[in-house]
Amino acid sequence: MRWEQGRAAIEGMLTRGELEKVAASRSQADELLDQAGKHVATARLALEQDSIGAYQLLYDAARKSLCAILENQGLRASSRGGHIAVYEAVVAQLDPPLGKSLRPFDRMRRRRNEAEYPRPGAPRFTADDVRADIPKVEAILAIAATVLDEMQPF
Repeated sequence: MRWEQGRAAIEGMLTRGELEKVAASRSQADELLDQAGKHVATARLALEQDSIGAYQLLYDAARKSLCAILENQGLRASSRGGHIAVYEAVVAQLDPPLGKSLRPFDRMRRRRNEAEYPRPGAPRFTADDVRADIPKVEAILAIAATVLDEMQPF
């Protein structure tokens, strides 16, 4: 059975080159989720000593969780679409009802960019920043693990 929610948005992203079709791979999706889980665990260990690195790992765990959904469908963000295309493609297909749980990703993406491209006077990353977002990333990972069996190749 075809997944219909967000189909027009995904087709538009494919047409604009923000997404590309690849071979659907449940094993690759599972590998991404495994990596995401390890990133969360490592972020927990590193948050006091390296808050920036821990936050980047946490963000990467969220991104890989969303990428797992797309890989399972045979979709991948292109260099043109980037990380925002990953988020927009998954949200188009899962919101409603899961938008509230997915929404922290976009904020984290912008926050992570502050670490990659720091500006003078920008707020510093703290262990509390990492602690606050761990449950949000764990929720995104859980959503991805749940929907893999529901969503067929695009």
